[in-house]
Amino acid sequence: MPACDVEPALHPPARTGAGRGVSRRSLVGALGAGALAATVSGPLIAQAAGKPDEIRIDYAYYNPVSLVLKEKGWLEQDLAKDGIRVRWVLSLGSNKALEYLNASSLDFGSTAGAAALLARINGNPVKSVYVTSNPEWTALLTQGGSAIQKVTDLKGRRIAATRGTDPHIFLIRALAANGLTEKDVRVVLLQHQDGRLALTKGDVDAWAGLDPLMAQAELDDGARIFYRNAAFNSWGVLNTSEEFAAGHPDLVLRVLAAYERARAFAIANPGELKKTITVQAKLTDAVAARQLERTDLSTAAIGERQRKTIEAAGIALQQAGVVAADVDVPATAASLIDASFVARLGIT
Repeated sequence: MPACDVEPALHPPARTGAGRGVSRRSLVGALGAGALAATVSGPLIAQAAGKPDEIRIDYAYYNPVSLVLKEKGWLEQDLAKDGIRVRWVLSLGSNKALEYLNASSLDFGSTAGAAALLARINGNPVKSVYVTSNPEWTALLTQGGSAIQKVTDLKGRRIAATRGTDPHIFLIRALAANGLTEKDVRVVLLQHQDGRLALTKGDVDAWAGLDPLMAQAELDDGARIFYRNAAFNSWGVLNTSEEFAAGHPDLVLRVLAAYERARAFAIANPGELKKTITVQAKLTDAVAARQLERTDLSTAAIGERQRKTIEAAGIALQQAGVVAADVDVPATAASLIDASFVARLGIT
């Protein structure tokens, strides 16, 4: 059995050493990931000395491929050959994954691209090295019987959001696009699951939601989406630290190769993917299906397309006064993206 630990999400672990479905467009290329993993596990290993005893990697309910990889144990099987353990850490949001990365409590964390950009602007030396999904995972919700119908109806209202995540960024951009700012509303800062609960209880008037909790709110709580904009959702990305990428490039390649194997499996086996989500995230089939309707797994390569989307989000936040005027957003977005690893693996 491969060595594997699952770390609780409450504290970072200490180092011990729009109707889019899961796409089949890239299935043929993705199915080569098994052979790719076998290649990476051998000749690309560069560091025999000084390699870590353990890799800390997150799993997140907003990142379905991470759930497949955790369930299958393929990364554990590969790294066990070199005596490297895998510790899985639950990330409850981009903010938590980035917090753990900044504290050197994670080696790999899955976040939204725009959230990673904000973290880098604020001094967190993260590198985005892989695309985990192209989702429409956030929108603005209210209670089913609410009078709120449009963004301008939010003026003076209480809105739950998780700071530093795509839903929070989505909210800021939605307000700005409709002539409002955060000063015109009352943002209640709560972690995603607490935001859903606050909306259900009526403690807030609206919530900047995140799947699969957003799908749960719709299907289980009777919540209603009143504003969606796929263009305001930034990519799901896998991040590592500058230090880890520079010190252990071979391990980055092996992690991404394992991710590719999991992505190929997810695309080829949508029924099993849905089952994995329902079991690990404790969701109903209907909720998992709704989440997957809004999740596109056809792209894993990171590069110019993602940089442009992430940069646009940063510029919008700068115009809204969230990012300081003297920040060079294009340069920071360019420094965030590291496409060298997917290029070496031939991921397109």
